[in-house]
Amino acid sequence: MAFIQVKHVSKDYEVIVQRPGARHLLKNIFCPDTRIVHAVKDISFDIDEGELVGFIGENGAGKSSAIKMISGILFPTSGNITVAGVCPYLKREINAHNIGVVFGQRSRLNWDLPMADSFELNKEIYQIDSGVFRKNVAMFVELLQMQDFYHTPVRQLSLGQRMKAEVALSLLHEPPILYLDEPTIGLDVMAKQQIRNFIKERNQREGTTTILTSHDMKDLESVCKRIIILEKGSILFDDSLERFRQKFAKEAVAEFIYTDKKPGGDILPENIRIMEDNGHHLVVRYLLSELTTAQLVGIIGNYYEINDFTIKPPDIEDMVRAIYAKEGNA
Repeated sequence: MAFIQVKHVSKDYEVIVQRPGARHLLKNIFCPDTRIVHAVKDISFDIDEGELVGFIGENGAGKSSAIKMISGILFPTSGNITVAGVCPYLKREINAHNIGVVFGQRSRLNWDLPMADSFELNKEIYQIDSGVFRKNVAMFVELLQMQDFYHTPVRQLSLGQRMKAEVALSLLHEPPILYLDEPTIGLDVMAKQQIRNFIKERNQREGTTTILTSHDMKDLESVCKRIIILEKGSILFDDSLERFRQKFAKEAVAEFIYTDKKPGGDILPENIRIMEDNGHHLVVRYLLSELTTAQLVGIIGNYYEINDFTIKPPDIEDMVRAIYAKEGNA
């Protein structure tokens, strides 16, 4: 049985529709019109224990609503969810001990106290064993490099420092499941990488099942092995990151270092486009459906004295953008 099971889940919201014009002011207040928004539409998937799964979706695609239902914050309009054998929104106390949650910049840290005090408070809330607590605090402070600000009031911390503390706080009680909703939004490159490495380390060491939503495709590429793409509340894709590349990648980029061009060579074939050629550095883009890496290198070798080359995999962000563009035009 899967660790997390989502079966035919939907979530609808009733929203108020404002009538335009001053003459409708009282009606808008006392008799407002409403309409139903279908945020999530009949989605189903299973997640095994220890999986790293990324949720991708534009604003309004339904990914945050899906995460909040799985984490027990929201009730679904229809369908069933089980997490570690319990219904998360009906057995909230049991579920709370099974999960760690970070929702963007919605802080659970006490603003006026040092982060160390928030950690101590969490120890009492979750009744964490003192030995386990000390071990985890020491480990997390070292892995996330929080030594210099562990005793600093939260209001004086940078955004990156606060997010490190939030992620560490969510894992102090050693939950088997971690939900991360935009954990790296607004962070600098170094802070993002430290948080990504920390998430992967916890998964490798403890087998923590992790669900991550992010608009930063580097988060997903660095952390996740499987992705679920949502569009207008429905699932467009659910499979491994490698399978996603195989299915949707159209072009790749190759870089060549060469000493000289061979005399008498013709121009490159039309399915190989030169992006840059500065005399010793050649960058080309080519269609994966038409050329293998060996064929590409063989063709370039007909025209250039190659010293070295690098093949860059297709950019996941470009592929996702193309999928949404296609769906929008459908």
